Amino acid sequence: MSTLSLNATHDPALCSWVASANTTDTDFPIQNLPFGRFARSGSGQAPRIGVAIGDQVLDLALAGAVPGWADGLGAARGAALAALAGGDLNAFLALGPAVRQALRAALSAALASGSAHQAALAPCLVAQSTVTLGLPCHIGDYTDFYTGIHHATTVGQLFRPDHPLLPNYKHVPIGYHGRSSSIVVSGTPVRRPLGQTAPAAGGDGTPGYGPCQRLDYELELGLVVASANALGQPVPIAQAEDALAGVLLLNDWSARDLQAWEYQPLGPFLAKNFASTVSPWLVTMEALAPFRQPFVRPAVDGGSPAPLPYLDSAAHRAAGAIDITLTVWLHTARAAAAGEPAVRLSQGHWPDAAWWTAAQLLTHHSSNGCNLQPGDLLGTGTLSGPQPDQAGSLLELTLGGKQAIDLPGGEQRRFLQDGDSLILRGFAQRDGARRIGLGECRGTVLPAPVTPA
Repeated sequence: MSTLSLNATHDPALCSWVASANTTDTDFPIQNLPFGRFARSGSGQAPRIGVAIGDQVLDLALAGAVPGWADGLGAARGAALAALAGGDLNAFLALGPAVRQALRAALSAALASGSAHQAALAPCLVAQSTVTLGLPCHIGDYTDFYTGIHHATTVGQLFRPDHPLLPNYKHVPIGYHGRSSSIVVSGTPVRRPLGQTAPAAGGDGTPGYGPCQRLDYELELGLVVASANALGQPVPIAQAEDALAGVLLLNDWSARDLQAWEYQPLGPFLAKNFASTVSPWLVTMEALAPFRQPFVRPAVDGGSPAPLPYLDSAAHRAAGAIDITLTVWLHTARAAAAGEPAVRLSQGHWPDAAWWTAAQLLTHHSSNGCNLQPGDLLGTGTLSGPQPDQAGSLLELTLGGKQAIDLPGGEQRRFLQDGDSLILRGFAQRDGARRIGLGECRGTVLPAPVTPA
């Protein structure tokens, strides 16, 4: 499991000649080096891949022409730099973990204070404030899991008070295939969906149709697949880490009233497929190595059965979890107009919320021979901690809409209103390591389209 090893790129004392990468509050110090797909705003230039460093982006199309710094990639240098210059992160990821790690080492050395390549690479920097960011890679397929056991328990209690978790939950990673066409990058507005809702009580049994009235968010992480496996060939858990590229923030918007009517017997459909928002920077598994911790199941009633052998290993038990802090913020239209800041709704930690790890999800997904492809996205499902202020959705924070949240300025929310901006943020931090961030995942709710006649 090579991505678990620490090396010189993780040294907390390492500084960059890019001054903004050395501030204590940056998400993107030299220890991070996440990938993104960008173009200079208004330039008409074709998107290319860059690396975030402080408040700058290193343009890898320009940097690829600078001699010397990437020689450590060896025979893969040409293919790697061509893919990155052409904006094809999928093709780069397909080259394998050794190439990813070699590029990380080369970037770290080239961007470090005292680098002999500073003068040549400095013109390859562009301010993040002057670029337009897109999805970091082409997302061919999307699978949403349901790993948040506290979320599953709370939501289950709303519908099945005596048996909130179904018998399979603690044994098999639950997931369903979503759609990739409506996955959008942070900053893209999200239009309130139209759909069917349950018949009104006392009516003639005819379902309603119109704008969603119970629009919600779901705090998730997105796991990006790096390596393809052949159809019919499962990925063992010992290789799962190298088959993952990294993580994104993911808001899997949810129309709760549509979902309540349509989800049985096959699960959510239009309640989920209208939009999912991801952050633009792919934080690599290599960057997250200092934040590994033992895989320990969250404490829940009813015990914790051991995973089946194909989802278990000594190395995974020792360091299969990753400590990432996740926060949710709400910025209402009124607060934005008044110049007031966003309000934090919740804060929690990935290991406290998830019953299954990233490696277990990829291993299980491929265990029947399913062939995953570079750029495929695996959603964790809603990540809610055990405490009320760690909930990852309004459905939980408001007890199904029964209890409104009080906001500054006299506002209240049970579910999202038009004009609301929902912001996810995440970071990894611990003693002996440099704090790194995941950036921001933001979406603003627009009114529903006019109801068709």
